[in-house]
Amino acid sequence: MKINALDNVEVNLENGHKYAVCDIKKGENVIKYGFPIGHAICDIKKGEHVHTHNLKTNLKGNLEYSYEPDFTPIKRVSTDKTFMGYVRKNGDVGIRNEIWIVNTVGCVNKIAKRLSDLTGARHFEHPFGCSQLGGDQKITQLILKGLVNHPNAGGVLVLGLGCENNNISEFKKVLGEYDENRVKFLNAQDFDDEIEEGVKLIGELKKYADTFKRRSIPVSKLKIGLKCGGSDGLSGISANPLVGSLSDRVISFGGSCILTEVPEMFGAETLLMKRCPTKELFDKTVCLINNFKDYFMRHNQVIYENPSPGNKAGGITTLEEKSLGCVQKGGMGEIADVIDYGGVVCKNGLTLLNGPGNDIVAITNLTAAGVHMILFTTGRGTPVGAPVPTVKISTNKSLAERKKNWIDFDASPLTEGKKMSDLTDELLDFIINTASGEKTKNEVNGYSEISIFKDGIVL
Repeated sequence: MKINALDNVEVNLENGHKYAVCDIKKGENVIKYGFPIGHAICDIKKGEHVHTHNLKTNLKGNLEYSYEPDFTPIKRVSTDKTFMGYVRKNGDVGIRNEIWIVNTVGCVNKIAKRLSDLTGARHFEHPFGCSQLGGDQKITQLILKGLVNHPNAGGVLVLGLGCENNNISEFKKVLGEYDENRVKFLNAQDFDDEIEEGVKLIGELKKYADTFKRRSIPVSKLKIGLKCGGSDGLSGISANPLVGSLSDRVISFGGSCILTEVPEMFGAETLLMKRCPTKELFDKTVCLINNFKDYFMRHNQVIYENPSPGNKAGGITTLEEKSLGCVQKGGMGEIADVIDYGGVVCKNGLTLLNGPGNDIVAITNLTAAGVHMILFTTGRGTPVGAPVPTVKISTNKSLAERKKNWIDFDASPLTEGKKMSDLTDELLDFIINTASGEKTKNEVNGYSEISIFKDGIVL
């Protein structure tokens, strides 16, 4: 399958790998999606397999960019589509009404698990919150703050030990105002029987959460995270373009979508920069890209050594190729906002969120930013899930059929001739049903994890 008229490779829809559609000379660019994805390191004959043995990235270090906006704003349209969700006292909207246990420190992980087993509250283990300094501790606090404030939780128990750097008193300074009925605190060192006290507090939180009932809410209130993991050569052909179409649809209704994984924008960043309606947003996007490159270089790591062994086995060769597929999840509309790691989405439209591509760190980042659910495309398959519903969308039929216990939605009909608009309609219906209470596979399996970005000293 040839994706773009300019391409000099085509993709085999069975394995996702690339094959030359004409002779490509040594040093000549290899074109996919209409853009260079690297250069040939030897002569390549028509019909030959194009991969790591004969293709190398063109990408280097930091670049200078010029502001050249070129986009068509997504037209806002009226719709009567709604989902059944929960309206919180502060006006926030949730699609679940769960009780969450949020640890200030990893030392109480197993206490949280015992409380979860006894009460049904959800807990999210992590190893952070103590022996951290400066920016790392602040990042931990911001992510935990985002979890505490998340509207999918009808009630939250903040569980601490008592002696950690991020103790409850310190965490409250970052948390700010909170509803005393919705958020309870427990320092384990302060009670003879912390389990008994935790069960009591969770009981109080359940009674409070039970006062909320599902009601009809406009789809314009939805906030959707966009993520890919275990990508293959079909990710940029089926699942990612489908999610991009869905993103544009949700934004046209007044909703919000959030794109992260900054290292997987390298090589495709100019496509996002052209969609910035103001110079201010353009400058923020440039900083987003170059600051993350600086992070790599501070640690003496190669910026563009990104595609994983699984990516390569699935047909992805270079970071340009991976990025050009990845950014398609963000659709075609303008950039509404650019926010830092640990930030919270506050504008309708497409937001760029600073953060790495690591699956668990990224889905935690998206959750803390306030998304109701995450659309997670995959070609190789992964069971990982966020604290919020994580909709797994397969790029190929084989994965959808083999891993029915992981995959929620199959994008492969796009490679068989199905219209994008029709499959987008189906995915939108699926998302509305999920927002209204239908469980995703990660929820059914009980798969949910968090991890927090770290770049500093551990004492």
